[in-house]
Amino acid sequence: MSTGGSLPAMLPRIRPLGRSRLRFGAGLVVPVLAMAMLLAACDVDNPNAVPSPADFGGIANELLKRGIGIDHAVAGDAGCNDPTLTPTAIGFDARGLDQPTVVRIHLYAFKDKATFDRLRSSVDACARSFVTDPATYEAVDAPPFVVTGQGPWGPQFEAAMRAGLTEAASPGASSAEPSASSAEPSASSAAP
Repeated sequence: MSTGGSLPAMLPRIRPLGRSRLRFGAGLVVPVLAMAMLLAACDVDNPNAVPSPADFGGIANELLKRGIGIDHAVAGDAGCNDPTLTPTAIGFDARGLDQPTVVRIHLYAFKDKATFDRLRSSVDACARSFVTDPATYEAVDAPPFVVTGQGPWGPQFEAAMRAGLTEAASPGASSAEPSASSAEPSASSAAP
């Protein structure tokens, strides 16, 4: 039985796109293509990239997970006027666990172990300007990070600081133990 129609009438009708619809489509295509190219280019220069040390947010998270509270963080607070250390430094108040009083901590986050090794003695020299009792100077190293402050720190507080900093320094399992100093700065620099 024929309805008088033909085959072309049964196919869906495709309307030509107007200029505004073309512009809208092009407006979506360009950002999507740009994003795809950007994602494809990630790590092209280093396909064997390894996880890098955490930023301050990651460090703070590791410390908070271990019971150390952080307040009054200030980027660039090296505790001294050293233009080389200032860009690497963040000062913050911390307390928790067996640390009954708030202690000002100076974190130095170097870009890599080579920079840490080159500038580590500068951290102890810087400490001379803010440490009031060299006998209770505290420092925890977890390359590429160093935290320093006036002590004495409670043993649980210091252990949590070391563990959090170590975890932040090398995501995943860490093969190296950080070193800690609860006495005066290294022999290469005089006491603050």
